[in-house]
Amino acid sequence: MRKSLLIFSMFCIATFAFNGSVSAQDEKADKDGFVSIFNGKDLTGWSGNPAIWSVKDGAMNGQTADEGEAKLTYNQFITWTGGEVENFIFKADIKISANGNSGFQYRSFKGGKEWSVNGYQADFDGAHSYSGILYGEGYGGILTNRGTESILENGPKRKSEKRFAEDAELKKLLKVEDWNTYEIRAEGDKLTHIINGTVVSVTNDDGDTNRKKGILAIQIHVSKDPMNVQIKNIRLKKL
Repeated sequence: MRKSLLIFSMFCIATFAFNGSVSAQDEKADKDGFVSIFNGKDLTGWSGNPAIWSVKDGAMNGQTADEGEAKLTYNQFITWTGGEVENFIFKADIKISANGNSGFQYRSFKGGKEWSVNGYQADFDGAHSYSGILYGEGYGGILTNRGTESILENGPKRKSEKRFAEDAELKKLLKVEDWNTYEIRAEGDKLTHIINGTVVSVTNDDGDTNRKKGILAIQIHVSKDPMNVQIKNIRLKKL
């Protein structure tokens, strides 16, 4: 009898501890429901090429080189290991060198090479030629241009596109070699990219083969000269 009571007591304690850890996890969300998915100290929760990615001054730091292990021969990514994302709001602050090229992969999938990812990408580059577009990394190329709302069909392929803002005017809102706040909203078939509080592109993927869920990752692009990208305040709110 005493042995049974002891086992029961241990079960209750274990259950309480488990429930307590879940509650602690829930408490990490801020008042708006966002959870930080980067601790600003190390790369816990992320998987990427250690020759490229590190943490510097509280930011995730991607740095390429013109020789050695940090010289890229193809685009690479650091992937969040917290599971797949489906319907969500994502926010992060990003700064990139003038020659740099990066972006946020979401609802994506692993590519054929180590550290490679394919799928939807919220693009961001140092010259802001493409910042804000929806790019299909290994998945159709440019799907939605900046300042437009598009409808995609199977493939994915752009079926139609209409302009809601001038590209040149949106580009003026983007800071060069300084911090910009990027927001991605993925709600069902609708994908919205927002930079510094302004909507820069909207995509409606109506195809039967569209990406409903997948991995979240950050790109560092092949470049002629070494490039650097920094990301901080990475937050996720699952809808």
